[in-house]
Amino acid sequence: ANIGNPNNEIFDLNQTLQLVIQLHAIEDNLHIKWRPVQQRIMVNADKTHVNRLFNNLLQNAIQSVPKFRLANIEVEEALKGDSILVIIKDNGAGIPEDMRSRIFTPNFTTKTSGTGLGLAMCKSIVEQCKGNIWFETQEGVGTTFFVELPIVK
Repeated sequence: ANIGNPNNEIFDLNQTLQLVIQLHAIEDNLHIKWRPVQQRIMVNADKTHVNRLFNNLLQNAIQSVPKFRLANIEVEEALKGDSILVIIKDNGAGIPEDMRSRIFTPNFTTKTSGTGLGLAMCKSIVEQCKGNIWFETQEGVGTTFFVELPIVK
């Protein structure tokens, strides 16, 4: 899950998030609510990697919701000093306690298909950006992922 040679540039994170959300918003049985901060959020990162990061987190959030339930996904931003906090909350199955410590480990997956590289890759991208990623989860209720990235003033 190593993301080699980042090609960093300064770009508006909100534009990237808007495109990622629009891409997923067309899916059936899904309601996405986006609450961005009301200003441009400039970050210095690899735009392709950041796109991959949020695509993966949104896809995981959507896939975590049982098929019989409408997927309610909330994406929210909050300014936190010199950082932006992006919060992605789902109403999925939650992460079982015995799996939580391995969630960012390469080749670990809770799904029946896939490589298990997604969240390991997400962690690697966030660390390259000198940010943090963590989650809170409750079985049967859902999971919230938090991505904190430094902003360019």
